[in-house]
Amino acid sequence: MKISVIGAGTIGAAIARELCARADEVDQVQVCDTRSRALQALHDTVESRVLRSFQVDARDTNVLSQILRGSDCVISCVPPELNPGIARLCLNAGVNFCDLGGNDSIVQKELALDEEAREKSVWIVPNCGLAPGLINVMCMRGIEQFDTPIAAYLRVGDVPLEPEEPFNFRISWSAERILDDYTNPAQHIRNGRVVEVDALTGTETIGFGEEPFRDMEAFCTQGGLSTLTDALEGKVETLDHKTIRWPGHAHQMRFVIGLGLGEDRKIGVRTHLTYRDVLVRRMRDRLGGEYEDAVLMRIVLHGIKDGREQSLIYEMVERYNKDTNQTAMMRATAIPTVVVARLVSENEYVTGGGAAVPENVVPYDVYAEKVAERGLDIREEWHEGYVSVSGKRSLQEA
Repeated sequence: MKISVIGAGTIGAAIARELCARADEVDQVQVCDTRSRALQALHDTVESRVLRSFQVDARDTNVLSQILRGSDCVISCVPPELNPGIARLCLNAGVNFCDLGGNDSIVQKELALDEEAREKSVWIVPNCGLAPGLINVMCMRGIEQFDTPIAAYLRVGDVPLEPEEPFNFRISWSAERILDDYTNPAQHIRNGRVVEVDALTGTETIGFGEEPFRDMEAFCTQGGLSTLTDALEGKVETLDHKTIRWPGHAHQMRFVIGLGLGEDRKIGVRTHLTYRDVLVRRMRDRLGGEYEDAVLMRIVLHGIKDGREQSLIYEMVERYNKDTNQTAMMRATAIPTVVVARLVSENEYVTGGGAAVPENVVPYDVYAEKVAERGLDIREEWHEGYVSVSGKRSLQEA
């Protein structure tokens, strides 16, 4: 099996590392990036006989098509706006394609390739990471276990283990993505219908039993659900997603955004820079860099099962790995993505083709099993009646 990764940044390198860690499962892992330094850093940290690297710009389709030829799957870890073009390139070459998604309008462009992908028996699968991605698949896995699902509450976030005032936050991946999530409205389901909710609102306390995560906060952001609202509209009464952070972060960001610093408006007539451009640069400078982190996830589902009201909880606390110097966000994004890429490539559990998000492609139990095999510890627990999403007690302590 040959899998190609486009982009050797933080997440792309983590995906390549995850693929190379099980060299018996792949014959070749190809990594493409325009930056020679990023490729060299990958080789310095990953010693594997199956790893190959190519210095190429993702926009150079002529060169890229030659490199990707013969791949069983291509995983894109480049800016979202490049994904539709790469997906089209893969479709024309008869190669499966996965990406991390996150931008709904761009994802829709990829999903529009469904008919052609079906005809060519090729899979185009956006939204394969953590959120959207893992939380969507686990949510649908849980929904299917109820006779009558009623509500789904999804909470997930990446937090630094050593928070620093005033923001108590670090950027694990993209400052642009963070600002999109913090400035654009989120889509939830209330009373069975899709509604828009302002970002940075709905702040609530959420606790995980183990220290130091007993008193965190969660609030509405745009990213996370993607197409899940459309899939569950009319099927559940309530669906919402909130991002987990250290207490006080939402208040601080509301202040910054309230000053207009997130606006895509030019600062003056003599510059092309917008207020948003400047804020992105300052966020990268002040909140970027290496740090130790944790990914916190809790999915709480309510419904009727066997004639009784019950609740199902999925929970994960993934910490920075000091042995491998891998962040929790790297692993929590890379592992689900690799699982999807392998499932669509193996042609065992997933056959045919089309353009669809993971929750409409992968078999839920197989996906959950393979994610666990690769090291993500997602606890599952059933309760009688209604269980609050904010609980202080962690399933790890149960």
